[in-house]
Amino acid sequence: MTPGTDFDRPRRSPRHLFLTHPWGGSALISLYLSVLSGIVVALQYNPADPFYATSALELVVPYGSFWRGLHYYSSQAFFLLLICHFTAVVWDNTHYYSRMSWLRLSLSLPLAMLLLFTGYILRDDATGEAAGLIGENILRSIPLIGVWLNDLLLAVTTHGVLRVYANHIAGLMVIGGICVWPHLRRYPARWRNHLVVVSCVALLAVLTTAPLEPHHFGMLHIGGPWFFLGLQEILRYMPTFWAGVAYPALFVCLLLFLPHRGTARKWCLLLTGTWLGLYAVLSFVSWTRI
Repeated sequence: MTPGTDFDRPRRSPRHLFLTHPWGGSALISLYLSVLSGIVVALQYNPADPFYATSALELVVPYGSFWRGLHYYSSQAFFLLLICHFTAVVWDNTHYYSRMSWLRLSLSLPLAMLLLFTGYILRDDATGEAAGLIGENILRSIPLIGVWLNDLLLAVTTHGVLRVYANHIAGLMVIGGICVWPHLRRYPARWRNHLVVVSCVALLAVLTTAPLEPHHFGMLHIGGPWFFLGLQEILRYMPTFWAGVAYPALFVCLLLFLPHRGTARKWCLLLTGTWLGLYAVLSFVSWTRI
């Protein structure tokens, strides 16, 4: 057998391929696509009449369906790729981060989810309206500061989507940028290295219209965003505070304070896996109701 043939090359395991894939760079490129297309969408968006502005985008703006689809699918890709990036970092566990750096980076995951969640509310369709009302009810259930937090972040019933719009395009983006900026300066992403992601997202935007669900009278169950279905289901069985605040907070705390080494790390990962498994089951049950 001559040297240099395919038989001499070490075979990469699925684990190695997953851990070495540039998930973080792909997530960042997807975020760039989301921001750029979001600017086009925002120029037409009117928070005073959000559902009409969203549905009319395809008629008023040249290639409006493409831009709305690009914003939707790139945002979804950013969140999913960010989850893969975090999974790879936690699984690999070869890079050491200071406690403050890890806290900042870990906060980017719930912030990304809030960005995606507020994007659903801004559509003001059946899914977005249900998500906004449920989110507002969850915030109000927090003792002492719940009403204040709702006035700051959502306030859907009193101000429509105005507060949500401001937080979506400014507040959450600024806070998220502060959390990941030192990391971005250290690990930049180049477009030429992620052309597959860009092509797939653009192709989806061309071939598939972004969801927009009109309101239907008499509907018994409205499914929220796909990542919100488990929370909707657990709200059926537990008080609002424990289901909507304490249960998600447990996952965030496990992520934020994950030890780098030792037995405590194993227990944290075990609890995190249990939490995710239960949430997946609840999401499936909620999905079957739609």
